[in-house]
Amino acid sequence: MPISRTDQDLDRSPYRTIWTLSWPQILMMVFHFLIGFVDVWAAGRINREVQASLGIITQSLFFFLILATAVANGGVAAIGQSLGAKKPGRAQRYVGLCLLLAAISGSLILAVGLPLRHALLNALQVPDPIRPVTEYFLFVFLLLLPPYYLLIILNAVFRARKQVLFPLYSMAVVTLVNTLGDLGLGLGWWGLPRLGFAGLAWATFGSITLGAAVNVVALWKEGLLSRSTFAPWRWVRCALPYLWKVGWPSVVFQVVWHSGYLVLYAITASLPYGSVVALAGMSAGLRVESLLFLPAFALNMTAGILVGHSLGAGRFQEAKSYGYRILLAGLAMVTVMALVLWQVLEPVAAFLAPDPAVAREAVNYLFWNLLAIPFTLTSMVLAGAFNGAGAAFLNMLTMGLATWGLRLPLAYVLGHEVFESATGVWISMLASQAVQSSFLLYIFAFKDWSCHSMIKPKHCNTKETAHESRL
Repeated sequence: MPISRTDQDLDRSPYRTIWTLSWPQILMMVFHFLIGFVDVWAAGRINREVQASLGIITQSLFFFLILATAVANGGVAAIGQSLGAKKPGRAQRYVGLCLLLAAISGSLILAVGLPLRHALLNALQVPDPIRPVTEYFLFVFLLLLPPYYLLIILNAVFRARKQVLFPLYSMAVVTLVNTLGDLGLGLGWWGLPRLGFAGLAWATFGSITLGAAVNVVALWKEGLLSRSTFAPWRWVRCALPYLWKVGWPSVVFQVVWHSGYLVLYAITASLPYGSVVALAGMSAGLRVESLLFLPAFALNMTAGILVGHSLGAGRFQEAKSYGYRILLAGLAMVTVMALVLWQVLEPVAAFLAPDPAVAREAVNYLFWNLLAIPFTLTSMVLAGAFNGAGAAFLNMLTMGLATWGLRLPLAYVLGHEVFESATGVWISMLASQAVQSSFLLYIFAFKDWSCHSMIKPKHCNTKETAHESRL
């Protein structure tokens, strides 16, 4: 691909490099947005109970994907740094290792999750009126985990190789199939049987499975399913420690972060008044808010790619410079988008949530979370940079403390004791984002995080490099 022709391109035109890597990922995130938007829109056309259930299970699905995210983060760091260091053989073997871990971990979470699904629903305090629908969504989404793991991890593999168009193609397929399934099977369009919420669930299953298959075919066409991709055990023993070093903080962070969101849902579900409306409003508001996350997620991934390649090549100051450039570009972009969206909050919320009470709560949610967007963008870009450097431990520590030490206690106090409404929960989200982004920016600017990379500066402790030199 043109973007990977020479390392000198990174030095000569950094903003062009950022844009070349980012625009396919922004478009890919648009597809992610459309998937969620159509899901919630179709659910709202069925009833608000289905819409509330979908919001709960979507968040639960993120919790079940924690190992996929951990392997993906480790793969981006290991593959990107290996390619930056001009070691394509090592990078290819890491591709094979990530593929094997995708298959094993996805199947493992499915085996653990199926027998525990009823306990999870109890822990979430799912209200009785929506429990049957929520249980059905959870069952189907658990079956979805193995192909979903393949989709996420192979997307990360291609990004680490700077082949950002392949994830774009697979997500285009997922978006098309999911939309046709939601409208056809969920709402009964085009003469298809109207299956309601069951149609929505199986549309998601079919689209993700097909997207994973597209990625596997692309991997094969790139020659990355050859025998040389899968290393012998003696190499795997040497390679796993770095993936573990990057991955275990990601696992802990994902557990802490997504369990925090599940607790936030539980706090919202147990509000003194209007819990179902609040849950549905939060689900709708998240879909609208996710529009602003499109450039943030794309820049998060771009930061991981460029920081990883720069550190692998030994260009540590360039890695830091890329982080600042991506952050400034992202802040400008999301600020403009937030100001535009602010002008049309009510009609957008009403379109997504036909129930007037749910639409009003969605607007209330968006008011506070739009104020948090600059802080959210800062957290996401810097987290991507730390992931690319192999410093996922910093994300785990900072965001974990902000979530459990500030957001959740504040959400309970403000939501249940002070406001006795969802407004208190939304305010807690703004406060925690402001605090965590400030700490991440301080670490990025003033602390030495480059020592977490495979190839370390001379002043770093090099005890681990002998182990890595055998790769």
